[in-house]
Amino acid sequence: MTGLPSEADYVVVGAGTAGCVIAGRLAEAGHSVALIEAGPKARDPLLSVPILTGYFLRSNRYNWHFQSEPVPALNNRRIDWPRGKVVGGSGAINGMVYARGLASDYDRWAQTGLTDWSWQRVRPVFEDLEQQPDSGEPTGHVAVDTPQWWTPLFDAFLAAAKSAGLGQTEDFNGDQPTGGGRYRFTTHRGHRANTARTFLKPALATGRLALVTDATVLGIEIVDGRATGIRLRRGGVEGKIAARAELVLAAGTVGSPHILMLSGIGPGDVLQQAGVPVRVERPAVGQNLQDHVLVRVEHAALKPGPLWRLLRADRAALAVARAMLFGTGPASVFPLLVGGFFKSDPALDEPDLQAHFLPALTSATVRINPFKAPPGAGERDGFFANVARMRPDSRGRIALASADPLTAPLIFPNYLDSVADRQVLRQGVRVLRHLFAQPAFEPYRGRELAPGAEVQSDDEIDGWIAETASTQYHPVGTCRMGADPGAVVDGDLRVRGIDGLRVADASVMPTITSANTQAPTMLIAEMAARAILSETPRPEQTASGA
Repeated sequence: MTGLPSEADYVVVGAGTAGCVIAGRLAEAGHSVALIEAGPKARDPLLSVPILTGYFLRSNRYNWHFQSEPVPALNNRRIDWPRGKVVGGSGAINGMVYARGLASDYDRWAQTGLTDWSWQRVRPVFEDLEQQPDSGEPTGHVAVDTPQWWTPLFDAFLAAAKSAGLGQTEDFNGDQPTGGGRYRFTTHRGHRANTARTFLKPALATGRLALVTDATVLGIEIVDGRATGIRLRRGGVEGKIAARAELVLAAGTVGSPHILMLSGIGPGDVLQQAGVPVRVERPAVGQNLQDHVLVRVEHAALKPGPLWRLLRADRAALAVARAMLFGTGPASVFPLLVGGFFKSDPALDEPDLQAHFLPALTSATVRINPFKAPPGAGERDGFFANVARMRPDSRGRIALASADPLTAPLIFPNYLDSVADRQVLRQGVRVLRHLFAQPAFEPYRGRELAPGAEVQSDDEIDGWIAETASTQYHPVGTCRMGADPGAVVDGDLRVRGIDGLRVADASVMPTITSANTQAPTMLIAEMAARAILSETPRPEQTASGA
């Protein structure tokens, strides 16, 4: 295939949050890397503007735009599943919140036998990854910023959380965060700073990394029980890229199990039903799907808020231009700047609810189309907070729909199948109502728009949740890591039953972390790169005979 490398030391599939870290680290260490991405290069300058997250999540641009199968507990609704299809992956269109999760998340992993993943072991890795404040361009590090744009509504939320008895935290990434506080974001000087910018861009400059875009992976080449490369289609032409050392799947919670199953690695019954020959029976592939399910408690505002003015096209254009050129103003942030880690029951040892507050009624607050308002923008202004159970019990799955690689897999999220998930989410609604009823919101609070004052009983709230609940876009778990033989990958992320193959992305999480999943995904990628490099000498060491 013209313009493609025929081979590389490492082939990494997926130029998303995880893939860019892994490819960057391997190239930095002197290895040749081929990085494969299904989407285009991220040349669109609008992708760098934080406030446009809401637009891109709802758009077909740079987005796989998956949709789930009907969800029984959500009135058989199909739920939109945006996933990034562009260099940068979902990190090119996500909300950029940087939250490590709770220390107990990683200790729970360690208690299953994954001892290298305890909080004591991973905390220093997070600290190594994160750029220190005021240290210049975040090359080779995660840019973690606390945006400075502000509105009094954020002060009201933080004050209300305190007066409601929900607590305050200075750092959601500390050891025991509980209460209301400010989120940190993967932004730098008012621009999106995903891993494509901070890890991939400098790696490309080494000349050791070949980035292949607009390429569909058809399957994994397997010879004598070893993954030797990939088959792909680009521009209507099929070809192969061989991996001299290893193949790493970093295609995400949907893409990685899909590629494994297309290659004959997965549950035998699912593969046979789709017409795929079984190469390696791995029943856990595609199973264990977890996600954060949210609902929004919304209020009308007594007066227009700071983002309402951006629904006028000329003002929106000026705000976007200011953010692009100078990295300042309301468009230079994704405005869910505050939120909380709350307890559904004060007697709990740690929080089990996460909330984000928005001083508007939609995260698509900027009018991109002069003739059409963003989805969710009504005739009046308002504000909302969403809430989700941090550690849901419900488990879903991803399955093959067809042996055709161009056919999207089937997504069965099984949201709120657990009684406990429904109970905790219902209590989350009451927690937010209690917060919004505090005196700090009196200058701003109009009537409750959702659920609405008429929705009060358990059954009424449950019915409203079934009608309106959606996802925080945090799917994980479909290539579960574990010390047990039933896990898809081991603690070093090697696929069981196949040599030369790893999975390193959010799909390997045994259980979902207690907040946004971007930071843990970066951790997983860094841990994968360290594991690979610990097993493989640097090229210069090999050449010198060391």
